[in-house]
Amino acid sequence: MEFRGAVFSDINKIMIIIKQAQEYLKQEGIDQWQNNYPNPEIIKNDIENKIGYVLVYNENIIGSVAVSFDGEKTYDYIEGNWLSNNDYAVVHRIAISSEYKGQGFASIMLKNIESMCLEKGIHSIRVDTHEENLSMQRFIKKSGFQYCGIIYLQDGSKRLAYEKLI
Repeated sequence: MEFRGAVFSDINKIMIIIKQAQEYLKQEGIDQWQNNYPNPEIIKNDIENKIGYVLVYNENIIGSVAVSFDGEKTYDYIEGNWLSNNDYAVVHRIAISSEYKGQGFASIMLKNIESMCLEKGIHSIRVDTHEENLSMQRFIKKSGFQYCGIIYLQDGSKRLAYEKLI
């Protein structure tokens, strides 16, 4: 198993996973990741900005995630309180191939992200999710994140915000 930076030749495989996640959310009636988001251009930008990562298992890409250490503008205002005011990593667009969902691979990606953070001297990870995305909320809480409040995306959409100190 390998957790590595994504490269341009990974985009099609990443998009298959993203489309599976979009379909899952649609079937669950969750208005998240609809309206052509994320799309190949966003994934390309993640790769260009060196924030896109993939999890490879048996030579297949089975997961993708964006991890940024540059802060998140939409986290500047929160209805609630963050656990810390320290530098933090932001986790966005985490997705696992539908055939590997529920087998602990998202946790493996998160452990790798935690290791990256510690190597950089970062002891905080923040994430947000849609209020109806209960499976993501369960994963976040199970992974040791604490609910901190509500943030708003640039389009005004409300998201539940979490932070984990490591």
